[in-house]
Amino acid sequence: MIKKVWNSCFPVISFLFFLALSGVCFAQAISSSELINDAEFYDGKIVVYAGEVIGDVMVRGESAWLNISDGENAIGVWLNKNLVKDILYTGSYKSRGDWLEVTGFFQRACPEHGGDLDIHAQALRQISPGRATSERLNPGKRNQALALLGILCLVWILRRLKEK
Repeated sequence: MIKKVWNSCFPVISFLFFLALSGVCFAQAISSSELINDAEFYDGKIVVYAGEVIGDVMVRGESAWLNISDGENAIGVWLNKNLVKDILYTGSYKSRGDWLEVTGFFQRACPEHGGDLDIHAQALRQISPGRATSERLNPGKRNQALALLGILCLVWILRRLKEK
């Protein structure tokens, strides 16, 4: 009986012990600048990185590729396509992207992806949802554009009159 309990609990205990040793349980997100500047130190380690999803989510077979920007730089993240199903917004001119926290293995020169610096995500957590944005026309810029258009029309008319 004890052996059955031990065999069923051992994987869970091992996983929790691994997380505690790696510092993931209470880890703070590392900035992109830290990852880039200290890439050799973080290479092959589990890191936590947070930022806004920007650009497109590119699904490739059973995996997906996305870029996450923390406001300083963007880092490529490779993950299982099932983890991206909850991403609703990606950063663009029309929207603010979902803000995510990624936990995964950092690679400064990933052999699988042509030597690029990336994170192979194991877990993904949404910190805050994205939203659609609307661009409002600046009235001052609109008035300047109309004034310049008027000047252009006046110059064109004066030039046509001079040619006659």
